[in-house]
Amino acid sequence: MKKLVREFEFQPQEASVVQDLAYALALTETTAGILYARGMDTVEKMRAFLRPSREHFLSPFLMSGMREAVELIRRARDEEWRVAIYGDYDADGIGASAILFRALSIYGIDAYPFVPERAEGYGMSEKTVDKIFDEFLPDLVITVDCGISNKKEVEYIQQQGAYVIVTDHHELPEELPDCITINPKFKDDYPYDNLCGAGVAFKLACALIGEQAYSLLDFAALSTVADSVPLLGENRDIVAEGLKLISEQPRPALAAFLGKTTEITAQTLAFTVAPRINAAGRMGDAKAALKLFLSEDEEEIAELAALLGKYNIERQKYCDDLYAQATAQIREEGAYGHIVMLAGENWNAGTIGIVAARIVEGYSRPALLFVKNGDILRGSARSIDNVNIFEALKACSEYIEEFGGHAQAAGVNVKTENFTALKEALNRYLDEHYTKEDFTPTVIVSGDACDYARVSAELTMLEPFGVGNRRPLFEIGASSTNAAPVKPHSPHVTLNVNRLELIGFNSEDLLKILRSDLKKRIVFDYNRSTFRGREYLKGFVRSVIYDGASGTDVELDLFENRMRALLREELQAETLTLAEANSFLREQTEKCAYGLCCVCWDRSALSQFPVLNGISEDVFSLSSASVGNTVLIAPEPDTDLSAYREVVFLDSPACGVRTGKARILTCGQNFKDDSLLRLDVSRESLLSVYTALKEKRGSLEGDTYADAARRAVLGCGPEQTVFALAVFEELGLISLEGGQVRFMTGKKTELTNSRIYLAVMRIQEA
Repeated sequence: MKKLVREFEFQPQEASVVQDLAYALALTETTAGILYARGMDTVEKMRAFLRPSREHFLSPFLMSGMREAVELIRRARDEEWRVAIYGDYDADGIGASAILFRALSIYGIDAYPFVPERAEGYGMSEKTVDKIFDEFLPDLVITVDCGISNKKEVEYIQQQGAYVIVTDHHELPEELPDCITINPKFKDDYPYDNLCGAGVAFKLACALIGEQAYSLLDFAALSTVADSVPLLGENRDIVAEGLKLISEQPRPALAAFLGKTTEITAQTLAFTVAPRINAAGRMGDAKAALKLFLSEDEEEIAELAALLGKYNIERQKYCDDLYAQATAQIREEGAYGHIVMLAGENWNAGTIGIVAARIVEGYSRPALLFVKNGDILRGSARSIDNVNIFEALKACSEYIEEFGGHAQAAGVNVKTENFTALKEALNRYLDEHYTKEDFTPTVIVSGDACDYARVSAELTMLEPFGVGNRRPLFEIGASSTNAAPVKPHSPHVTLNVNRLELIGFNSEDLLKILRSDLKKRIVFDYNRSTFRGREYLKGFVRSVIYDGASGTDVELDLFENRMRALLREELQAETLTLAEANSFLREQTEKCAYGLCCVCWDRSALSQFPVLNGISEDVFSLSSASVGNTVLIAPEPDTDLSAYREVVFLDSPACGVRTGKARILTCGQNFKDDSLLRLDVSRESLLSVYTALKEKRGSLEGDTYADAARRAVLGCGPEQTVFALAVFEELGLISLEGGQVRFMTGKKTELTNSRIYLAVMRIQEA
């Protein structure tokens, strides 16, 4: 179960400050509170945030090394040195290379741009340095988006007789290169340390050519969004100005990807343009992306853009295939520690980072994926918000050949023989430095739904959204709702809560939860759209957090799932007494936070297992793929629990789910199946229900037996109605297809042809 976390909760003094700021800037307290929580604690800071501009750009000369770099580049121009640019293969490195190449061209230097391919490894290498000298023989090499961790390679370049300037933004290693080095992470007079590699290249361009560098803000904006650095401070100004440039006059290289898109946002860059630029490097042709950004030939640009589009489609297929392989490996090996580490022989090195990010999202813990390359495993690491993976790798560096990156992402190479030792060391480090709560899936909300129209209008002022400035989410409380598919057979769901229309895309699996009377908090973001001159306000559902112990009507849905489970073959399980079960569960939950799923068909049975107090309770289906210890109440038929190490049935029946290789235990023999024992299985009773149902023919609706039983309101009781409907449909007497109870005429059969009927009979006769 995901945890709902408030982005901010102010003390009375802070709340008073927020009120004053809201009044001063004519904002709602909701919007002012969001800004205050994100570091804008004065009128001046809020105004600067709400009006991002190039006017806020910091002087590049506040950065240490900048003046020395400009002097050396001036000398290179005046003495006609041969200058090479060494970039990186991702969208940040490509954008940084394009910025510096074009800035040097304006400055009077015709530079040689070089980006390695991903297969050549992370960062610089002597092999790639040799390529540059073989092809160009430079007098000066300037790195962008790399180099800070390449002390040895910088020395190698210097031994070839060339000067080096390193511009980078990655975390500082213990040993720095012995050359002119520019990095916002240095503790110098530059007050902002979150620039991406292209952002640093842009600052160098500003130092070289002044405001002429502003024509390159589109590249800087794209790279800033693509590299997932915080969209606060100067990054926000860079992206906002870059988006203006792209919206007003997109250069052909970007226009080729934007098509007829009229509203260009940070999300447009993140999901439309950046993946195509990254795809070139991931598919082993980073030079194609760089060539696209440097070309002035529109025909060539069109061809290269089409090529990158093709690469992106191939990349998506590789990612899907690799994700399937990775999750299969997780199921085979288990994921019961604080980190997921996987390696594959034939995996594509260009896609492991994307797949690692997908695993992080699904399993709520850091993930490292490696490609086997001889004795070396080349890998990509991604992390959850609460865990600094760079620091974790640094603490375990004795098992690592090389690594570099950020708090949330890193490249790492390790010898095959050290793979297991590194995994164990990382698990120990994470266990010692982080708590269970750090790994709990969370949804951060900025407040309750209120003043829809005004708040949603103000939120547009907070764009561009991205890392560090997430799109605000809100919550609205509900019990039973009128949730329904947008149209028949649609996977999308619509509902109305407190006069706000909400849409849940691909949310059909949430229909039971949304319609049930479980107390729930619906998390959404506001969306304003215009159609035929009229503005519409909707909310897009992002998550549903519910209380598994609440609700009374939902008991009928739980009963239906329990009854449906009778159609499944009983699983071979170890039998435990109640005392043994509590002892086992206590031992497992204390030992590990992952791998245990307790299945419960009747919520009343939970009172016999006090050891499970505090364990999350899911209803019908798992709310997270994290394999965290959980209680699952009345699972849907064939729910897949095969990723768990142990599946414990707290009551009967021990069936209805897929368990794979999991160890299966049950203490269901300790509980009487009262709801099934109370059913009247006589032919007369069922005939009476059939007759009563038939009288409502044409008006009886329901997508499930429970739903139809609640609407029917027959005198026999809702559980009896659910049982009867299940038997009748199995016998082919009725159909619930399309949400309508339809009666089939001319059908003759026997009750004993119903497996549900026979199963209930066996339970009552036992």
